[in-house]
Amino acid sequence: MKRMISGLEAAELDAVSAKQDAASTLPTRAYTDPALYAREEMRLFRAGWMPVARVDQVAEPGDYLSLTLLDQPLLVVRGQDGIVRVLSNVCLHRAARLVEGAGNRKLFTCPYHAWAYDTEGQLVRAPLMNEVDGFAEKQCKLPALRTEIWQGFVLVNLNGDAAPFAPSVTAYDARFAGWGLERMVVARTLHFDSPWNWKVLVENFMEAYHHIAAHSTTLEPLFPARASVVPVNEGPYSILHMPAAPHAESFEGGFPPLPGLDEGDAHDLFATVLFPHFLIAYQGNGATWYQLLPRAHDGFDLYIHVLVDRDHLAGADFDRLADDAAGLLSAIHQEDIAVNDLVWAGLKAPMTKPGRLSTLETSIWQFNQWWLEKMSDG
Repeated sequence: MKRMISGLEAAELDAVSAKQDAASTLPTRAYTDPALYAREEMRLFRAGWMPVARVDQVAEPGDYLSLTLLDQPLLVVRGQDGIVRVLSNVCLHRAARLVEGAGNRKLFTCPYHAWAYDTEGQLVRAPLMNEVDGFAEKQCKLPALRTEIWQGFVLVNLNGDAAPFAPSVTAYDARFAGWGLERMVVARTLHFDSPWNWKVLVENFMEAYHHIAAHSTTLEPLFPARASVVPVNEGPYSILHMPAAPHAESFEGGFPPLPGLDEGDAHDLFATVLFPHFLIAYQGNGATWYQLLPRAHDGFDLYIHVLVDRDHLAGADFDRLADDAAGLLSAIHQEDIAVNDLVWAGLKAPMTKPGRLSTLETSIWQFNQWWLEKMSDG
């Protein structure tokens, strides 16, 4: 099928949609053009499901966290009724942001005029508004986003039209059932301001080819690039399987291994992307969630969350082990930052053209086919 995307040439799109052994990368404008990024916002981000939190981050009634998703300030909160909601974090009066950060509250009081909302978003106090004709507090409630809980993640759909998320990833669920993802909790979180197009990170995450140079002394000895494989994807996702080298020791930190994993799963590394940018890596003793919050075509916020089985929270060595795991992830990501900086500079260079994909970049090819389908006019 011929693909047509405004701003990109037909020959470029044909090269991307070719069979993998003949395919090229996306055109550089797919990364650098603000108009194409705006199209991604509408067709990929707002039309689909985006992860905003883990349920353990709002475990108790009144627990909340705030974030900004595509210019919309949001409030993830567990109500006094136990339900997790994702609400607009903007006061209904004069549009001030209600709260920052995370914590626990029964009321969210606007710092501008002291309008106060309960944990379900209902306005319960509006000082000095009793003399306003026709005004009724009970008619004012913070807008709520459509929400789905999957494997302990809180997902939102911005335009409200997406099909349910879980049925699209049943094969993925079956493949990683042994990890008990729904039981995991956030042990540590790292934040990185990332001054590149979001796809630069996704592509880097989904191939082990760069281990031979960018991670030559860290990941490559443990998970050699040449051994990596990508199965045929059975849904809107891709899985990169990185078998461990013989006798390789675990690199994720010292948390105990998860029970019930077979020998291969317990020692190997898996990087997965649920399209477009829901990134989860699996190790034998836990998982890592790379949370992307795009801001523009040339920048996003990255939060790397260390996920461990909730039973580890009570361990005497929890803090030390969590710090060790976070420190190692930070060191690995610093290596990725260095090469992603190089890629971003190159993508903006006038002479840069699409390159041919390696046989070790199957996940990128799978993602590109999905990207073409969602972004195309025909």
